[in-house]
Amino acid sequence: MTHRDGRRRSRIILFLCFVVAAVCALARIDIASPASEPEYDLVILNGRVVDPESRLDAIRNIGITNGTIQAISEKSLRGRTTVLATGLVISPGFIDLHSHGQDQENYRFKAMDGVTTALELEVGTGDVDHWYAERQGKALINYGASIGHIPARIAVMHDPGVFLPSGDGAHKAASDSEIEEMKRLIERGLKQGALGVGFGINYTAAASHWEILEMFRVAAKFRAPCFVHMRYAGLKEPTNSVRALEEVLSATAITGAPLHVVHISSMGLRATPLLLQMIGEAQSRGLDVTTECYPYTATQTNIESAIYDEGWKEAFGIDYKDLQWVATGERLTAESFARYRKTGGAVIGHAIPEEIARLAVASPITMIASDGGLQNGKGHPRGSGSYARVLGHYVRELKALTLMDALRKMTLMPAQRLEQIAPMMKNKGRIRVGADADLTIFNPGLVIDKSTFEEPAQYSEGITHVLVGGVFVVKDAKLQADVNPGRAIRGAR
Repeated sequence: MTHRDGRRRSRIILFLCFVVAAVCALARIDIASPASEPEYDLVILNGRVVDPESRLDAIRNIGITNGTIQAISEKSLRGRTTVLATGLVISPGFIDLHSHGQDQENYRFKAMDGVTTALELEVGTGDVDHWYAERQGKALINYGASIGHIPARIAVMHDPGVFLPSGDGAHKAASDSEIEEMKRLIERGLKQGALGVGFGINYTAAASHWEILEMFRVAAKFRAPCFVHMRYAGLKEPTNSVRALEEVLSATAITGAPLHVVHISSMGLRATPLLLQMIGEAQSRGLDVTTECYPYTATQTNIESAIYDEGWKEAFGIDYKDLQWVATGERLTAESFARYRKTGGAVIGHAIPEEIARLAVASPITMIASDGGLQNGKGHPRGSGSYARVLGHYVRELKALTLMDALRKMTLMPAQRLEQIAPMMKNKGRIRVGADADLTIFNPGLVIDKSTFEEPAQYSEGITHVLVGGVFVVKDAKLQADVNPGRAIRGAR
């Protein structure tokens, strides 16, 4: 064999060795490929994922790591923990923009109703830093608050009220210097990271239109939304809900502050279709205005508040017999109304017609928000059952709206309302890669509210699992002990 032949043979041997090595490497890759797939902290298998942002409604597997959605796949995923969700809906966690119950008792009922974020945006707080500090590391679900015109007015007017005003804060006109002090307090709260400015104009009856406009001006400086309980309710002229809506639409048009009108059906009553038309028209003309409703036929507030000043029967179209005392469940008379008005306390007003509640829930422009809050098991069923009631009663039983549309009102729409002031909300209210793993998993054939006006402290049924930041707060329809994954939802400071 010549020297040239030897070199040729060596090259052939080297080439064959390279081919063999490559084949072996490919074989090893193929053999090892299942093990090379990522292992997630948690995998939810075979659930019906319903995501209002992408309009996805299909069976998928979800992989979660470090509290974030990392994968949404038709293929099987590997997880250190797996949960089978066959026959269940996987939804973004519900976001309640109007939740007065901001304590452990209420967070438990919220979680069992599928809520992963509950926010106090109507009344708000007077001390933003203190409010958030009280809940840090102690909350079952996510929490947040506005800076409130009501607490600012209580402070400036030296009103004896704690949550709602009952003295000068409700009934005395503010001087120019007092208005300036309220503006200072609201600006301080927004600088501390409040999620907007809360208003209860119906409770601060003596606040002038100019005073409200001045507060909107402060909000506009921060592009902070104004969450407004309007000045009047019902249809009675001239102090009716149409006029009240005109006031705040005018304020947002003049100042540029975003507007969110709270519990539209309990303010509009039979005029609710007119108010929804007005809001839709304002939106079509470029005004940043949104609204919400709760899925019940009764209101609740403090009997000593300005709402029950003279003229309430005409405004609401109800009488004493339509009022229910929360503490005892009794229906009121003229005598008991006068007595309780002096002592103070919570009263339910059966004032919203069922057809109005249904119309508001089904409207494409409303969000769902509870306006709820229980205290020692007493209160209104909206505090514990609003979200399950929409899914069970209005979607499944009445077919007043689709499941996709209902979930949009509970998740994506409220997240979008807050995105400008709180960019973290861009990762809530959705099921997509990179979003926070705040998820509600429920049985669409069983979900329903169990709370009643007589017994409001009843957990909803059919909510199977609830995750906050990838941590189970409800698992197998049971609250989980010793977990507090809730985080602050706060405006950019």
